[in-house]
Amino acid sequence: MTNIVPKISLKGLRKTFGSKVVLDSIDLEVMPSESMVIIGGSGSGKSVTLKCILGLLTADGGSIKIDGQEMIGISNSDRKEILSKFGMLFQGGALFDSLPVWENVAFGLLAQRLYNRADAKEIAIEKLRRVGLSPDVGTLSPAELSGGMQKRVGLARAIAANPEIIFFDEPTTGLDPIMSDVINELIVECVKDVGATAVTITHDMSSVRKIADNVAMIYHGNIIWTGPKNKIDQSGSDYIDQFINGKAEGPIKMEILKG
Repeated sequence: MTNIVPKISLKGLRKTFGSKVVLDSIDLEVMPSESMVIIGGSGSGKSVTLKCILGLLTADGGSIKIDGQEMIGISNSDRKEILSKFGMLFQGGALFDSLPVWENVAFGLLAQRLYNRADAKEIAIEKLRRVGLSPDVGTLSPAELSGGMQKRVGLARAIAANPEIIFFDEPTTGLDPIMSDVINELIVECVKDVGATAVTITHDMSSVRKIADNVAMIYHGNIIWTGPKNKIDQSGSDYIDQFINGKAEGPIKMEILKG
């Protein structure tokens, strides 16, 4: 049987800011077409992990491999080629106010000169339709959209180039429970449509239960538990139990109080 190479492999990943250790020794594997959700409290290192994978931050140690290729220490041109496999839904949408919606969706296609403007617009309109927005939305500015519509546009942009890997950064932040569920459903459908590997960071347990295949929890810069979504309620970890059930009392609170 052929061993399947992980889409993303992190080993001993370390990142510090001065004397503050944010990532101590992160070990994590994400397999092709898997939806991995990383959970953890604010400041636990979720976003820093994603930024290290993308090269937005330079890791202080360890290994980051994409499709078996080491990312740490590679040339900028090699990094750029690998990063072309990625799509990203940013927290808050991160849309460009100066561009109409369709150009926001097509931004990566145009920036990489993959398509001319007419073809890029056609793809953008199709992706907007995929996330439940009509073609006329493409001519609007982001400021004219509700929060939920902006999230949909951000999702359309993330899938525009049919990426192999999609990162979702707190995809339901700022949305009401109903719109959050709509976005979670769209994420599941869109990831399946493009056959992508997905990594989501969130503290929203409804998102976890909707979109995850597997879950990993970061605490104090380490992965303290990882496993299938349906095993998380029987993790046997007091930290996991406290976090997923939103309990004020537990080991996480106690340690914060000590600090």
